[in-house]
Amino acid sequence: MTLPRETADRHRAVAATFTTLVESTSAWDAPAPVDGWTARDVVAHLVDWFPAFLATATGLELDRGRSPLEDPVDAWRVHSDAVQRVLDGPDAATPFHHPMIGEMPLPAAVGQFYVPDVFMHSWDLAAAGGQDLSLDADYCAELVDGMRPIEELMRSSGQYGPAVAIPDDADDQTRLLGFIGRDPHVLGR
Repeated sequence: MTLPRETADRHRAVAATFTTLVESTSAWDAPAPVDGWTARDVVAHLVDWFPAFLATATGLELDRGRSPLEDPVDAWRVHSDAVQRVLDGPDAATPFHHPMIGEMPLPAAVGQFYVPDVFMHSWDLAAAGGQDLSLDADYCAELVDGMRPIEELMRSSGQYGPAVAIPDDADDQTRLLGFIGRDPHVLGR
């Protein structure tokens, strides 16, 4: 399956996959492939960083559900629905100006910074639950090819760990996971 190109539709598809994973997760304290994180931390990361990022750049405030520490399912559902409403409604035309990024259309910013994060962390949540998840191969290739030129910047930010060595003939998902510091063969550590 190839993901839609338009940001609102891409978010809808990526968030739907993450929602399915959230709803099927039962062991919220299971370790995730991100060092020191649990399945709950994966959800908390997504619902915590993006609202502040969006508010700083646009002044828009997203609806907030319960704390992911108390109810990660509710936290994710409310958050995901709020992001989709922004992308589908008139708020999508809100000027986006972030002090570290500059100006761009709001959907472009969401598509560049947030949707890929949900996409990549989908694998983390699946792995925490011992589930195998096949990510969209075209989007995996697009992301890893787009990140490779800024690899040094990404790694120096502290947001990405060291790359994991993978075979030269690896598929696109394995290439992406190795690039972002995940061992693609470890599920439910």
